This record gives sequence, C-alpha cells and structure tokens, in this order.
Amino acid sequence: GRIRRAGKMALFTQKMLDSAVQIVLFTLIPFVWWCITARKESGFFQWIGFKRPSAWKEHKTALWMAGTTAVFLAVSVFILYSVKNIETAASEFRGLGIQALPAILVYAVLNTSLPEEILFRGFLLKRLSSRFGFAAGNTVQSALFGLLHGAMFFTLTGITQAILIVGFTGGIAWCIGYVNEQKAGGSILPGWCIHAAANIFSGVCSAFLLF
Repeated sequence: GRIRRAGKMALFTQKMLDSAVQIVLFTLIPFVWWCITARKESGFFQWIGFKRPSAWKEHKTALWMAGTTAVFLAVSVFILYSVKNIETAASEFRGLGIQALPAILVYAVLNTSLPEEILFRGFLLKRLSSRFGFAAGNTVQSALFGLLHGAMFFTLTGITQAILIVGFTGGIAWCIGYVNEQKAGGSILPGWCIHAAANIFSGVCSAFLLF
C-alpha cells in the first residue's frame, strides 16, 4: 500500500513538473511576440484573453459552454474507443482508480488544456483574426489543432482513423474559438474549462478502465 501510494505521489509530482514545462514552452512564442508587437498597448494576460469573460453571467454564454462541452465529451468517447488499444497521454492513469484523481486534474487542467488554449486560441486565433478576420482565423487555428492531434495517432491508427480524429478535434477547436471570441468577449477561460472537462473525462475513463 505504501509503495503504491508513493508511486501515485510520484505521478502527481511528475505531472506538476510536466505542466510547468509545457506552459512555459507553449507561452514562449506568444510572450516574445507580445514583447515585440504589443507590450506598450496592453498587458500580456489581457492580450491573450486570460481575463474574465465579458458576458460570463449571461445564460447564452453558459449554454454555449455546456453544449460545446457535451459535444467535446461525445467526441472524446469516440476517440477513446478508437484508440483503446493504443498508448495515449491518459494511459499512464490506467487502472489506478480514484487515487489517480489529483494527477488527472493536474494533467487535464494544467498539462494539456491550459498551454494548448494559450497557444491556439489565445495566440494563433487572435493574431490571425486581427489580420484576416475571425472566420479565416478560426478556421486556420482549428485546422492546425486537428492536424496536430491527428499526427499524434497517424502511425498508430492508420490514415482513416487519423482523418476522423483530425475532423472531430478540429471541429471542437472551431466551436471553442467561436465561444471564446463571439460569446465571451475574447476570453480564453470558457475554452479552457471546456477543454479541461474533456481531458478530465478521458483521464477518469482510463483510471477506471471504462474503455
């Protein structure tokens, strides 16, 4: 029991360290870009959308968040089923049960969703939108997001499943971009919440062997 608890504490500590590295790496390019182009115009957190949504209390924003989260979870079920025999980021929690929950929370909230939201919706979407308009910016960032996730599984799942993963994850990225920019005043916090919820779901599914 003591050895098993020590192993889970080591996993939690490793996730914390991984999160710190991931956040720094994914924030580095946006921060340098801000220093060069926008430092005198606004603060960095405001610039990337790390702020309270302007329409946070409006029920329509909450409904969009809930709907996008539900779709994201449904997509997660499909992806988890598609890659159930393949090692994924959540595989390290496999079979660990409730004691893995602290590490899962760190993984979902800080290690994956936050850095990805900063880079894709906080940086790419905003910069592309300011130059080419929201429709083009959101399409490009969502395509890149989908391609990144498809590339991670291409050699493991084959081209058909990889294309489906690109389509599903890219579609969700587009919805998150829409919610952030069109419903929440440019805040990336709704997208962070949606993304984290889906990753918590995948981590819990792995920990309790649901797939």
